[in-house]
Amino acid sequence: MFQKLIQFCVKLVQKYLPEPFIFAVILTLVAFVIAMPICHQTPLEVVEHWGNGVWSLLAFAMQMALVLVSGSALAGAPSIKRGISALAAKPKTPAGAIALVTGISALACWLNWGFGLIVGVIFAKEIAKKLKGVDYRLLIASAYSGFVVWHAGLSGSIPLTMATPGSNLEEVTQGALTQPVPISQTILAPQNLIMVAVIIVAIVVVNALMHPKGNQVVAIDPSLLFEEEPAPAPKATTPAGKMENSRVVSWIVSLLGLSYLVIHLFINGGSFDLGSVIMLFLFLGIILHGTPLAYVKAFGKSVSGAAGIVLQFPFYAGIMGIITGVGSSGICLGEVISSACVSISTPKTYPLFTFFCAAILNMFVPSGGGHWAIQAPIMFTAGAALGVDAGLTGMAISWGDAWTNLIQPFWALPALAIAKLNAKDIMGFCIIDLFVTGLIICGGLLLWA
Repeated sequence: MFQKLIQFCVKLVQKYLPEPFIFAVILTLVAFVIAMPICHQTPLEVVEHWGNGVWSLLAFAMQMALVLVSGSALAGAPSIKRGISALAAKPKTPAGAIALVTGISALACWLNWGFGLIVGVIFAKEIAKKLKGVDYRLLIASAYSGFVVWHAGLSGSIPLTMATPGSNLEEVTQGALTQPVPISQTILAPQNLIMVAVIIVAIVVVNALMHPKGNQVVAIDPSLLFEEEPAPAPKATTPAGKMENSRVVSWIVSLLGLSYLVIHLFINGGSFDLGSVIMLFLFLGIILHGTPLAYVKAFGKSVSGAAGIVLQFPFYAGIMGIITGVGSSGICLGEVISSACVSISTPKTYPLFTFFCAAILNMFVPSGGGHWAIQAPIMFTAGAALGVDAGLTGMAISWGDAWTNLIQPFWALPALAIAKLNAKDIMGFCIIDLFVTGLIICGGLLLWA
């Protein structure tokens, strides 16, 4: 019965889920059509909101592209490849491989989402090279499924914003938060840690059980995953060539970048944010590739994988513009959705409805920062009026943002680019994970409340 359900979900997604770019276009049209009657906005107003939003994520899009490219280049370093290869040789059965990929990906995503998203799929590819009979689609889906815990982890943007002094908390939350909320009440709260642990165990077990049987396995020819090793560089004879192939140059520039990272994190007490991840990937990659020229080649080889991010981010930024835009009516679509959840809540059910509201919004605005901008003014004010702990409200938004990423192909783009798959190849398996993790999150939030 379980295998039949999985096959149904896979076939359903294969048939009806379009290419991620088409999915972004469809969501744009849906947001456009909904905003006019609900917010009493004219078509011209909605178009203006969309256009104002299109370029609002350029900096973030560049960061995401750099996470993918620098992470891929780092993973291609000889020493890293040897380490991943050694670990990938450990599992001896397809189910064991799926379980190992899921667990490592989830733990890595909890530590840092950018790191986990890249490492998980690279590890999955390496296992596919070594283990016969493992379903390649499920391997990549398992690597991506660990992403569901990212916003409850150490790089969660909303709880970190709540904990940061000087982030205009009182202004953004309409006076509901006058002081920062420490991560001991959000990310490191016992209730949240238990939810994370239960979810990781659950998806490890479920993903392993989902492995197809017999001729239903879709394996990949390992030879398709092997990449041609670059030819050794000829001995440099010119001053320019010697600099290009100088390990000293690589060490000097990497020492500069890594020294700043140490100062930022351990001396100035800065957060390990997306920029920190990129810097770590970038400068470790330069060191581990040995010479500047070797790293330039590895970096250039990885750039093509970022095409989907570069193309689709402006469209999701435009959707965010529609969701957050306020016309002459003074009504914002994001506020309407959030207020609808608030209106039917009690102190016990409020975190649950907040979670579902964030989950719905995430289909249109797959960004933690976007959720903060839209929901913080409403949810924290209403939560305070109902007597709900601010840390619980923040984590309910965070879990909702992370949960529907399992069926929103936006964040799967880096993994899919590395794996050279389409969203419809993995989303059927992710639907099963969506149901399982949804039950756990709902139960956890109710118990927490």
